[in-house]
Amino acid sequence: MKKYELMALPYAPEALEPVISKETIGFHHGKHLQAYVDNLNGLASPPNPSPIGEGSLGELEMLKELVLHSEGAVFNNAGQILNHELYFMQFKPIGEAAHVPEGALAAQIEKQWGSVEAFKSEFEAKGVGLFGSGWIWLSADADGTLVITQEANAANPVQKGLKPLLTFDVWEHAYYLDYQNRRAAHLSALWQIVDWKVIEKRFED
Repeated sequence: MKKYELMALPYAPEALEPVISKETIGFHHGKHLQAYVDNLNGLASPPNPSPIGEGSLGELEMLKELVLHSEGAVFNNAGQILNHELYFMQFKPIGEAAHVPEGALAAQIEKQWGSVEAFKSEFEAKGVGLFGSGWIWLSADADGTLVITQEANAANPVQKGLKPLLTFDVWEHAYYLDYQNRRAAHLSALWQIVDWKVIEKRFED
């Protein structure tokens, strides 16, 4: 039976520099995420396992089902794979990323926060304020209302009935090689590589 495989990045390891270094990508994607994939393969045999990648919605949905209906080590590793999948696929090199949201998502952000910059400020503040390891998320509820949540460790907004759109990883392994203890600087820099077209598609789907 085919097992889960490490997702392939849609960019070269050095493509996100200087925001995220080649070295950080090597450890974060090549070692930390690989470990979660290896661990899950040793713990669970979900139906129709297949390589993880955003190209197939079914693969993401399978991970979401594991997150919703598992606990312990299966939950922790499936949650971290899902989180990292959404994280890595939302980025593009600085010169290729769409730097501002448009359309319905932009309108909703402006409706709720007044401006994109005000939203970013709150998002960063929630990321800085999350104690310990975890993730900061922008998600949408069933009515399209946007919500910023702090999720500890491997948790994901799908557990709260939300659709995850955008996430920043605040586990130290995501930024310590490049920023040391300057979490705030790391979060502020990430906007340079967020591709808002990806976030818009997640919102509209």
